[in-house]
Amino acid sequence: MGSDAVLRASLVSLAALVVLVGFCTFSLKKMFATYVFGLVAIAGVVLPDWEFFDRDLKDWFSPLPFDRRSRNSSGNSAAMRFKLYPGRLVLYSVIYGFGLYKWWKIITS
Repeated sequence: MGSDAVLRASLVSLAALVVLVGFCTFSLKKMFATYVFGLVAIAGVVLPDWEFFDRDLKDWFSPLPFDRRSRNSSGNSAAMRFKLYPGRLVLYSVIYGFGLYKWWKIITS
């Protein structure tokens, strides 16, 4: 599935979730909070340049070498596989966990 199809499916799922929240809570404020949180979550997962961020967290502050870009863009699917790094996993867990907590506090209030 291409990145356009993933983005489209994510946005359609977000629209369905916003309608469901609106139907259950009858609150435009909660619908808006769900929409904004969903857009930020989608933008953080679907849109980044994963070739750049698919490195260890300490390497994010240095540019990606040109030879690595050309080697990975040649269509080698094994080189483009997503790797799990503990630093990135902790960073994303903290950021999205805090966002999900704040969203839940808004929805349940």
